[in-house]
Amino acid sequence: MHRTLLIAGLLLLNTTTAHAMHISEGILPFSWAALWFAVAAPFYGLGLRRLNALAKEDLSYKPLVGLMAAVVFVISCMPIPVLTAGTCSHPCGTGIAAILVGPLVSVVITAVALLIQALFLAHGGLSTLGADIVSMGVAGSFAGYFVFRGLRMLGANLAVAGFSAGLFTDWATYLATSVELASGIRGDAPFWPLCGRIILAFIPTQLPLGILEGAMTAGMVVLLSRRRPDLLIRMRVIKERDLPAHA
Repeated sequence: MHRTLLIAGLLLLNTTTAHAMHISEGILPFSWAALWFAVAAPFYGLGLRRLNALAKEDLSYKPLVGLMAAVVFVISCMPIPVLTAGTCSHPCGTGIAAILVGPLVSVVITAVALLIQALFLAHGGLSTLGADIVSMGVAGSFAGYFVFRGLRMLGANLAVAGFSAGLFTDWATYLATSVELASGIRGDAPFWPLCGRIILAFIPTQLPLGILEGAMTAGMVVLLSRRRPDLLIRMRVIKERDLPAHA
């Protein structure tokens, strides 16, 4: 019985049809794979620079980044089959990372999580790592960050801003993934019909998954605001004057 469960677990982890935000090895032609590495590289470099600069100011910053990397790794390891496209979907986790440590450092966190998943879980590929970083790390992180900051500037509370950030992080990631897939596999076919079909294939899973990720992100931010408001102040998520009415 235990042996059967172990084999089943390994087969589930070794999913070769997970073409969603974790684009599998060999899906993208070399030229497109190289292009996405080139797009991801400056964001990763700036993220490392930002990480090192903040770590010099606050010794507790790197442990927090390590914790966020673990959160992103676990959350993005929850594949849900997309039967209409033969692929898989899953939450991202980059929304909460971008809120707490900023979108550039979130790109670094995403790169680490994706690399480990590609090496040890066959979840995504090494040649497509650049594309995965762009969709989940760059598009997802910046979408979530700017939505959160924008809503907070407009007076939204942490729950509303956190939910919206998680929602748009998820949807932006899959929109970027659809563009990457359509660009790489279309051949001589028109881009937009194929991209539209890929987007439509993700809708049955991404609509509820986006809402779920929004709820998770809002819950984490609100929980931190109640248990560790000092952390949110130090990360410049809230200000001291927000404490009496931030929930």
